[in-house]
Amino acid sequence: MFTIENIRAAESKIKTGADFPRFIKEIKELGVKRNDVYVNNGLSIYFDDDDNVQQASPEEYPSLIINEESSAGKLEHALKVHQHGETDYFTFCKQAADAGVEKWVIDLEEMTCTYLDTEGNELVKETIPTV
Repeated sequence: MFTIENIRAAESKIKTGADFPRFIKEIKELGVKRNDVYVNNGLSIYFDDDDNVQQASPEEYPSLIINEESSAGKLEHALKVHQHGETDYFTFCKQAADAGVEKWVIDLEEMTCTYLDTEGNELVKETIPTV
């Protein structure tokens, strides 16, 4: 079973969205099967095969207001620049909030990341590249 310390060690290696696939590979090797991330407060919930749960919140993460009008186009643009290493994590979170993203769900078995609005509608679903 993984620990929050394991997760934080993996998170510490992320500088931009370009580092995301390596992070996913590392937490998958730790036994994480799913990760839900809430944009408004930064809460990350990690699940394993047995539905054991570990939660982590960033120490410095101002509350974000989620735009009630979601926009897949805004989100796709924010993802593109973030994945090219042009923005840091919190900047991406602010852009995701502006695009109406309430949370994203990372499925490490399917290797997908699904971005959902406040009503649970799928805005974007991406395949996570392997490293």
